[in-house]
Amino acid sequence: MKAVQLTGIRQMALAQVAAPRIQTDHDVLLKLQFVGVCGSDVHYYRTGRIGSHQVEYPFVVGHECSATVIETGRAVDRVRAGDAVAIEPAMPCGRCDQCRSGRENTCRRLRFLGCPGQAEGCLCEYLVMPQDSLFPTGDRITLEQAVLCEPLSIGLYAVRQSGIGPEARIAVLGAGPIGLSVLLAARYQGLQALYASEKIPAREEYARQAGACWVGNPQKEDLVSTMLDKEPLGFDAVFECAGEQETVDQAIELLKPGGRLMLIGIPELERISFVIDQMRRREITLINVRRQNRCVQPAIDMVASGQVDVDFMITHRLGLDQTQTAFDLLDHYRDGIVKALIKI
Repeated sequence: MKAVQLTGIRQMALAQVAAPRIQTDHDVLLKLQFVGVCGSDVHYYRTGRIGSHQVEYPFVVGHECSATVIETGRAVDRVRAGDAVAIEPAMPCGRCDQCRSGRENTCRRLRFLGCPGQAEGCLCEYLVMPQDSLFPTGDRITLEQAVLCEPLSIGLYAVRQSGIGPEARIAVLGAGPIGLSVLLAARYQGLQALYASEKIPAREEYARQAGACWVGNPQKEDLVSTMLDKEPLGFDAVFECAGEQETVDQAIELLKPGGRLMLIGIPELERISFVIDQMRRREITLINVRRQNRCVQPAIDMVASGQVDVDFMITHRLGLDQTQTAFDLLDHYRDGIVKALIKI
């Protein structure tokens, strides 16, 4: 089959590789339809690593995808041949203490698509996944929308983990696909005081479309001062979606006493620091958001309801042989890119 492999820093090649085969009774063979390019994929493209996960070349990245079922193992009862599916890229073991306590996203033996040392990614024609990672979509949503349900599930999980109610005032720092997904999930749950920041001017309107009542650009104004003028008591929760020291610092300044700092963005830095005096005096709670947990089906249901529009996030559609073009666009934030989909 065809696959796009990382072959070096900012280097990709279209290659012929062995197609996967069903290995267990619970496996499902899939024909990939669309793959979304995520910022974490671009981290591997740009630097060859995320934290302790180091790429060994050649390697296939990619984890946001939709597919059609080709063949199923003998014990599969969740899907059947011909089904359109959204794919949860995480493959937990189901047996460790984390899985038994309902924390599959921190499984001790977790395998994740496109994660070095765990599993090859989905920038290829065929894929084998365990049936528990597959979510039939029927005719409720499109295969393009099914791809967007992966980042949307992260946004939904982040909002749930924050524990905020409809009256909360929140700020989302960084309006890429994850930040936009947080806004969409928060608006779906009834929140109206949704503020956002974004450095890329082309993305400011997308944040408004996702539900932000106010959007600021930190390169054009004093973001903290302006936002606190509008919300003098501060914010109940700030969702840091950029993975930058600057936005972490802004988040701490924006939070009210007892507020919650939700860390979602993936930093390229080895360490992030905090102004402990402010955090301690205001008793700010720090919550890390590790991907998502049990939110894929709710995300599908949100889109299927017609109350959540994810289509506007898709700004670019390219073929498999144009994958490096998509990565270059996102690497340098060119051409107003938000989400690129690769048609397999």
